[in-house]
Amino acid sequence: MTTQEEPEEDSLFEHHKIIVDEGQDPLRIDKFLLDKIPNVNRSQIQNGIKDGYVVVNDQKIKANYKVRSQDIIQISLPEPPREGEVVPEDIPLDIRYEDDYLMIIYKPPGMVVHPAYNNWSGTLVNGLVYYFNSLPTSRNGSGRPGLVHRIDKNTSGLLVIAKTEEAMTDLALQFYNHTVERTYYALVWRDLKEDTGTITGHIGRSLKDRRVMTVFPEGDFGKHAVTHYEVLERFHYVTLVKCNLETGRTHQIRAHMKYLGHPLFNDVTYGGDSILAGEVFTKYRQFVHNTFDLIPRQALHAKTLGFIHPVTKKQMSFDTDIPEDMEKALDKWRHYLKNRPV
Repeated sequence: MTTQEEPEEDSLFEHHKIIVDEGQDPLRIDKFLLDKIPNVNRSQIQNGIKDGYVVVNDQKIKANYKVRSQDIIQISLPEPPREGEVVPEDIPLDIRYEDDYLMIIYKPPGMVVHPAYNNWSGTLVNGLVYYFNSLPTSRNGSGRPGLVHRIDKNTSGLLVIAKTEEAMTDLALQFYNHTVERTYYALVWRDLKEDTGTITGHIGRSLKDRRVMTVFPEGDFGKHAVTHYEVLERFHYVTLVKCNLETGRTHQIRAHMKYLGHPLFNDVTYGGDSILAGEVFTKYRQFVHNTFDLIPRQALHAKTLGFIHPVTKKQMSFDTDIPEDMEKALDKWRHYLKNRPV
């Protein structure tokens, strides 16, 4: 079994639009679509419905919904259909470790991991295809050679790349079983009450805005997600936290922290690019905007990565420093806190 985190893009792209014929007898939508869409099974359709990729008359539905005459069924996926191979590009790769079976790469902020809409070139995968003659592909096909997991475009940090089919299968299974150790550093708005905590709540696409992920605490939609956090440093109005992922859902930390009331600093998608705490004074507002300028992205960094080597079976652990833009923002908050009137 292979698995990987969901795509990082915010947009969905329509793949199928079906208008139900007049006179159609009521029929469960999963059974109905099984006859309409080639090369899929009922389980895949049910998962797509659960994840919000299937809507009827612009409304989210469940797998037991019965289609009716003139229903408009739209099936969207996180990336558009595209034919052709990934174009190799001579893109510098920051390789932190490499052997015959895998490699560890540091992805800087701003780099897209894999080709998709509006980003067909200049991605990490374009660079990987150039670097290697061939790489194994994930369950999603040739567009993601070597990728076992991904991180968002504007998140920095470490990624493991599989170089063989054996490594791909083994590492994917470790991610599936949630045994991979992943630590992220995040700067979030407001002062967390507790020094440590766990956020548990299904994550899926918002029913109101499908460009973003949201938390469904009752588990009625989305996928099970668990994030453990620990406060590292407090700045009164923002907090530096360490997050350990038990699961790996799209935008998991960003969505979970927003649900907790602590959006990531300067996270445009989840409302962290506004001043959510602090003083009303003009000087303070200017300070925050100056800090936004230092880190023009969500303040999130994939700092550590640990797993069992797929061949040697030895524990592998990797760590990377906080990137310069995030460190500058933290230093600015430290300076502010030190000089803040009590």
